[in-house]
Parts: sequence; structure tokens; C-alpha cells
Amino acid sequence: MIPSFNFARIPHIIFGPGKLVNLYSLIPQYGKSVLLVVGAGSLEKSGKLDEIKIALEEKLIDYHVYEIKGEPSPNMVDKATKMYRNKRIDLVIGIGGGSVTDAGKAISAMIPKEDSVKNYLEGIGIKSHNGKKIPYIAIPTTSGTGSEATKNAVISEIGHDGFKKSLRHDNLIPDVAIIDPELMKSCPASITAACGMDAFTQLVESYVSSNANPITDALAFSGMKYMKDALIPACSHGSSDINVRSSMAYGSLISGITLANAGLGVIHGFASPIGAYFKIPHGVVCGTLLAEATKMNIKVLKERGSEGEVSLEKYAHIGAMLSNEPLNKGEEISQYLLILIETLENWTDLLKLDKLSNYGISNEDITYIVDNTALKNNPVSLNKKDLIEILKNRL
Repeated sequence: MIPSFNFARIPHIIFGPGKLVNLYSLIPQYGKSVLLVVGAGSLEKSGKLDEIKIALEEKLIDYHVYEIKGEPSPNMVDKATKMYRNKRIDLVIGIGGGSVTDAGKAISAMIPKEDSVKNYLEGIGIKSHNGKKIPYIAIPTTSGTGSEATKNAVISEIGHDGFKKSLRHDNLIPDVAIIDPELMKSCPASITAACGMDAFTQLVESYVSSNANPITDALAFSGMKYMKDALIPACSHGSSDINVRSSMAYGSLISGITLANAGLGVIHGFASPIGAYFKIPHGVVCGTLLAEATKMNIKVLKERGSEGEVSLEKYAHIGAMLSNEPLNKGEEISQYLLILIETLENWTDLLKLDKLSNYGISNEDITYIVDNTALKNNPVSLNKKDLIEILKNRL
């Protein structure tokens, strides 16, 4: 029986090598004044920022450039919106990694407002955003968060009283997402690894989510199928291979669509308090925990007997796909569950993903993290002991 479900709209997607050029015909549809939100130097170092500036000047487009460093904070968003609120900006364009995409999304949403973004964050503020924004085009330069396809911008304040919360509204989905894998070829191996594991985590978690549906299942499986043979090459000998980068970009985009519609599990439940309390890249958190959390989910699902059969079969389908074999009904699935765990552990080692202790996380912090970890949409309920074991195995 097909379950009832809702499916959120997605941006107008323009995908493929060389598709950045489409930006210049799109801009005049919105106006003549553009705000470019970019990362801290990466786009400039690649030469692409100069290329974009020249193209805008040739088309007599008035542009401003706002550079961000790290993940967007309330202060950063407030500073940017105050700076550009009276500049008559017609279009915001975010060109960069997931943090840049989220920052651009938040800036486009807050320019029409007169107060702080903090007032509109879920679980922090008391106001609801009405969806009024400056039109927004998202152009990712990494393959990770899939934020170019989602309706929320994650805003962080790091420290003992820190948080990672979303500014969210259906209308905050980017108007257009341009995914050009050429922009990702210069992404360093360490960032490619963390972002790639984040995207794969989102595909796995949305595929086995308790809120999954046939559409998200088909999309998530498709994303994993493209990524599985591209992840390691993208971080090594295949970093300049446009087919490898295209597979990574596709998987990342699909992960954004599926997480928005199926939700995520324990790994992203961990990522929220860890990212709020410690200065650690989101992709590193997800990537380093993926194998351990998957292993724990499978262990507990097995203990549940028939109650866990559906989710175990889904995990087995992933394992079979990773080994390029079909999973036949009634077939013994244990071997494929083992293949899945071993593959994820192997990727973790090959990609040299940092352990949590590299960022100052210790045994003393585990209770705080566990107490603030949500299990929404995880395929099985985990107890405190299970959560502690996952974290300790990656300290």
C-alpha cells in the first residue's frame, strides 16, 4: 500500500557542465541590480569570480559582492541585510558551498524585513516568516548539503549557549538552482570528502526514514547509485574528471530534495548540538558518524525482529547496490548489510575523516550531545546507551 505523503516543490533546476553561462540570460528577467554572496576567496582563487564580474559589466548589470566566512550566523545575516536593504537589490545570487547557499537564502529573505533574523528562527524567535523575499538563484560550488533545493537556511551561533536553527518557509526555496560541475573541479580533496559524505548520509537517511515515500525512495536510491563510484575518485585521481564531478553534484542535489521531503535521522540529530557547541564542519560530523550510526541502526533493527524487517531490507538494498548486485525477495540479506557497513567504514578510512576529538570533543561532552539529539525520522528508536556508543566509537 502506498502511504499518504506531501512533496515540496523544487527550484527550476539547470544542471550540467558549462551551465553557469545561463546565469547571464536569467539576470535581466529580475532586474539590473544584483547582490553576489560568495565564500571567503575560493571563487576568486579559481578565477570564476572575475569571469562573472566581467560578464555582468558587459551586460551593464550593477552588482555588489558580499563575502562570508564559515557558517552563517545571525550577526552576519543582520549585517548584510542592513548593508543592502536600501540598495534596491533585484536579485540575490549565492555562489559557493552550503554555507554560502544558506547565507544567500537568508539574506534574500531578510532584506524585506526590518529586524533580526534571530526573531524568525525555529525554536529561537517568536515570529514566523511570511515568505516575502528578494528573488534568489543558488549556484553550488561543492557537492554536499543540497541546500540549493531546500526551503530552509541553517543559521548557527557557536558556543556554550549556541544553536543551529532554521529560517524556513516554502517560498524560500531558490527560484533557480544552477548546478555546474565545472565549478566543483577545484574543490580541495578534504572538502570534497566531507561534503560528499554529508550528501551520501542525507541520501541514506532519507531512504530509510520513517517518513519516506515512493518518490523519495526512487530519488535517494538514484543519488546513491551515481555517487557510489564517484566519491573516492572525486577526492583523488578523478578530481578533475567532469563525469565524476557530475555524479557527485547530482547526488548532492538529490539529497537536498529527499531530505526536504522525507527528513533525516540520528546522524543529523547529532549534527545539530555538535555543530552548535563546537566549531566543526557539518560535513565532517555527518561523514565521521555515518558508518557507526548505520551499524547501530542495523543492530537495533535486528533486535526488533519482524518490526525492523522493512528498514533492514532497505539497508540491504543499499548494500546490494554498492556491490553491484540485485537484492532478490526472500534472499538472505545479512551479507548485504555487512557489505554496507564495511563499505562505509572503508570510505571513512580512505577519506581520512577526522574523529570528533580532533575538534575538542571529549567524553565529558557526550552527555550534553546525547541529551540534545533528536531522533525524528530515524528508522528505529535508539536509547541513550546506543547514542553514547556511536559517539564514543568516533572520539
